[in-house]
Amino acid sequence: MASFQIRFLLRNGIAALCAVSLCAPPALAQSVLRDAETEAFFDEISRPIVAASGLDPANVDIVLINDKSVNAFVAGGQTVYIHSGLINTASTANEVQGVIAHELGHIEGGHVIRYGDGMKAASGISIASLVLAAAAIAAGAAEAGMAIMQAGQRAAIGKFLAFSRVQESVADASGARYLSKAGITGRGSVNFFKKLQNHEFRLGIPQEDSYDRTHPLSGERITVLEDTYKADPAWEAPINPKWESDFQRIKAKLQGYIADPNATLRDYPETNTSVAGHYARAYAWHKAAYPDKALNEANILVSRNPDDPYFLELQGQILLESGRPKDALASLRRAVDLTSNQPLIAAIFGHALIATEDKNNLTEAERVLRSAVAKDNNNPFAWYQLGVVYEANGDTPRAALASAERYLMEGAPQLALPNAA
Repeated sequence: MASFQIRFLLRNGIAALCAVSLCAPPALAQSVLRDAETEAFFDEISRPIVAASGLDPANVDIVLINDKSVNAFVAGGQTVYIHSGLINTASTANEVQGVIAHELGHIEGGHVIRYGDGMKAASGISIASLVLAAAAIAAGAAEAGMAIMQAGQRAAIGKFLAFSRVQESVADASGARYLSKAGITGRGSVNFFKKLQNHEFRLGIPQEDSYDRTHPLSGERITVLEDTYKADPAWEAPINPKWESDFQRIKAKLQGYIADPNATLRDYPETNTSVAGHYARAYAWHKAAYPDKALNEANILVSRNPDDPYFLELQGQILLESGRPKDALASLRRAVDLTSNQPLIAAIFGHALIATEDKNNLTEAERVLRSAVAKDNNNPFAWYQLGVVYEANGDTPRAALASAERYLMEGAPQLALPNAA
């Protein structure tokens, strides 16, 4: 599928702190969506917030997860994971910035590292109640012992939930501080929490008490945040028109990629002649196996802006995946040049060069793909294509090494090991 690449995120036995409370716990294996334009967008809108948090923007990653639930989380390190469902639910880039700011609060506060503190405190209560219950049962008071045990378990759970709610409130306050320092309005943050509150109403989630929840009620958070944000000079700061325009592009192409084509064509009918409209339909038609219609939408975008690398990338990949790799080369080569060899786009270009089955293209393919993995080592697709080049050139050791790198990134060490050996 054009532009987006998928890899799997594996998480075993690590804590994850969610930004919202409308989702199931993150799965142990989820697919990561990688797209050059989307990653550049996340980097651009998050950079001033990350800097305001005191972290180094070069060390913070925003990763898109293919999951329709409305959620964002951190799971150790300096990576913020955002579900595709959150992007679909958000109306503005400013709303997404509010979520990112909150998650950065978890990172700066070391909340994942301190997760064990809350578990330890709760476990202490639980163990103490078990000891008292055992003593009561041993003394012949079985019913009293069971009551002590149940009360202790409730107290332990309550202790942990209270710990979690405090962390969420701290992350809210930290996020507000970062947005203020960056001169970015908190309107989006408040608006997104209002969306969550409306969703809670529709789900019938009680709004009276947050005692048995990991997060404060959205209504409670809105009240606190509105008071904080409205007193801040940045509240009246205008939104960045480029970020908002770019967000509509990102949102459209994401829907076109993951949603049913009929749903996308309904939401972005042909009467919608915006960039977002053409973007969404190009992906929908391509996904529905109408390459000519998809290419027509991409051609319109390129005609509007011949130097937009992401339009050229889309045009080239539709041609490539429609069985026309030779025709795709000019667009992809230009996209690579315009982005200074952006690794994800370079990997697609390398694939197109290989797909022409012209041995004269292998030298360029090797150069482009080696540059791609040097800039982004965590790209199994690029490693696979590089391995194909090495194999075609008879360089079996390097082909095996490339395969080992690829399988390690795909979470298949049993396949990586024989290649590494």
